[in-house]
Amino acid sequence: MTKKIAVPIDNKGVLDSHFGHCSYFALHEVQGEEIVSEEIIQPPPHEPGVLPGWLAELGVTDVLAGGMGNRAIQLFNQKGVNVFVGAPKIQAKELVNGYLTSSIEFSANYCDH
Repeated sequence: MTKKIAVPIDNKGVLDSHFGHCSYFALHEVQGEEIVSEEIIQPPPHEPGVLPGWLAELGVTDVLAGGMGNRAIQLFNQKGVNVFVGAPKIQAKELVNGYLTSSIEFSANYCDH
């Protein structure tokens, strides 16, 4: 099964805990439990509701985030994109590998809107 996993990151490649205001996204194409490609892209300017549509158009199937507003989660779900919040603040590739092997835990959503 092929997936495309998006992680909001800062300029050091570490998870940015606030999804909507991140500097970049790390996009990881995955087959089974293996990352086959990785791309760093800059998102469009922040506006409520823009990022879910933009990432869905890029073929993203899953989003790993620290915090995300409920409206954004709903918009992703409407587009068939799975959202996992409460991710630990680590390097994007390490986070994706931990997600694929179920070796990391997702805690509470850090976002309150």
